[in-house]
Amino acid sequence: MKTYLGIDVGSVSTNLVLIDENNHVLFSLYIRTEGDPITAVKKGLKSLKEKMSVDTEIAGVGTTGSARHLSGVIAGADLIKNEISTHAKAASFLVPGVRTVLEIGGQDSKIIILEDGVAVDFAMNLICAAGTGAFLDAQSFRLKIPIEEFGNLAVKSKNPTNIGSRCTVFAESDMIHKQQIGHKVEDIVAGLCQGMARNFLNNVAKGKNIQPKIIFQGGVSENIGMIKAFESALNTEIIIPEYNTVMGAFGVALLVKEQNPEKTNFSGFEIIDKEIKCTSFQCKGCPNQCEVIEARIEGKVVARWGDRCGKWSNMAA
Repeated sequence: MKTYLGIDVGSVSTNLVLIDENNHVLFSLYIRTEGDPITAVKKGLKSLKEKMSVDTEIAGVGTTGSARHLSGVIAGADLIKNEISTHAKAASFLVPGVRTVLEIGGQDSKIIILEDGVAVDFAMNLICAAGTGAFLDAQSFRLKIPIEEFGNLAVKSKNPTNIGSRCTVFAESDMIHKQQIGHKVEDIVAGLCQGMARNFLNNVAKGKNIQPKIIFQGGVSENIGMIKAFESALNTEIIIPEYNTVMGAFGVALLVKEQNPEKTNFSGFEIIDKEIKCTSFQCKGCPNQCEVIEARIEGKVVARWGDRCGKWSNMAA
């Protein structure tokens, strides 16, 4: 049985999705990257190996996410795609007719506008992580509330308090102040969710033509408090698609299947036991002074990237 593997490595999570020739998901995995994408990809491949049947062939591998080049080197990618393309692909496949994608991950958030299944506009947060999963994690830790219970607590609120969430520092000080004057924890949590939704719509989504169908995906889409906050702010239904936390991996699996590589570059599961190291150096060849990333497997240079001119990335390893 031919299958296609998608790998999405971000700052907070690493996701794997394996699909068959009929686009059915055979395996999906969401794990924490924990600042070590190499170990995370190896761990993901090990989990996949343990679940795969002996008659399964991986006929193509695609990678996406902020560490897409590195994970592509590790897994032997046939296709490396940016997050906008992969999230749009998965969204339009799972929710035909979708026109707006709201995505909030660990340290970034994005909006994608689609027409007839094609991304025609998008925006991402580029400066601050306020309003992302990492920000929510930090606040749940400070309030001593498990992140899994954060959303359920928010929907219990009868009187959400107003939390300014344009900046993580100001939001935290605002939350502390509200606690000190006696607001209930559920009202503070609900206020934070509403503030994050406003922040997203007023900054990341500013000027975008938001039209239904609207879907919400990424790790933060598991938070019912955030879903309700977006529905209240937009006054419309927010759809949570199947595989909402692994959409990038699913999307790139679909794309590599469409590409249908004649012979895959997949490294094989033996890569799990090999030594993989990444280093960087600054090129002095021109005023750009690009930081070039260099990947080695068992001591051998296998890839370089990060240079604008291609001097190093085009060099045979």
